[in-house]
Amino acid sequence: MTIIASTTTEFIQDEVETFQRDGYLVVRGLIPLDCVDAMKRITQRDLAAHQGDIEYEAELSYPGAPESLDAEGGRTARRLRQAISRDPMFAKLVKEPFLLMRLQQLLGPHIVMPLIHHNCIMTKQPRFSSDTGWHQDTRYWNFTTGDLVNIWIALGEENPHNGCLRVLRGTHFEPAQRERLDDALFLRTDLEQNQPLLQRAIPVKLKAGDVLFFHARCFHSATRNFSTESKQSVVFTFRSLENRPIPGTKSAQWPELLLS
Repeated sequence: MTIIASTTTEFIQDEVETFQRDGYLVVRGLIPLDCVDAMKRITQRDLAAHQGDIEYEAELSYPGAPESLDAEGGRTARRLRQAISRDPMFAKLVKEPFLLMRLQQLLGPHIVMPLIHHNCIMTKQPRFSSDTGWHQDTRYWNFTTGDLVNIWIALGEENPHNGCLRVLRGTHFEPAQRERLDDALFLRTDLEQNQPLLQRAIPVKLKAGDVLFFHARCFHSATRNFSTESKQSVVFTFRSLENRPIPGTKSAQWPELLLS
């Protein structure tokens, strides 16, 4: 399909400074709605057929998830992995100037898209979705530095009722102290010293076509979906060419896309 580019292809300087300060930034209506509709159709198709590489809620055992794949709701999808291989439009989208040029402003001239991290369609279904604790995406990633940028494309409305992302502003500057995390590297909500930070949580409310740019070290979380409608988002990760995966780690196992 043809993707009609946004009327602007770059951040203004204030937006770049906001991202650098806060670790995240929302661009409203960046993705054309016909592109959003196409991504929704692909998502519905692959959810209905359980097509391709799928992560199920029951596999992670987060709070609210079914107890097993055989329990009621056990085949509730959490995310459709390998989004880039599900339809050519995804590869076309990430090369569009209104995305690529903004990523270059944040990461530098040469942009690489890892295919092993994110590269998915996140789905949050009614009834059997789960809570995701506060975490930095770099907890299981292994690159020269933690300076990677995620884009989160909303395919519909996202709000606190249906489990929108929540962020902790400014937490991207350095890795969290290990003693403030639990065994799974989630920020401990029972620890007194974390309470002032947790009280600053900001829900990121989005509408279809909005894009959240956020640093991979920015702490974020989400509740389960309390609504009666499915929530869906497309999520990709990007790095600079110089920020290479560390050999021998999971981050180095798959090919990557060189975008610029």
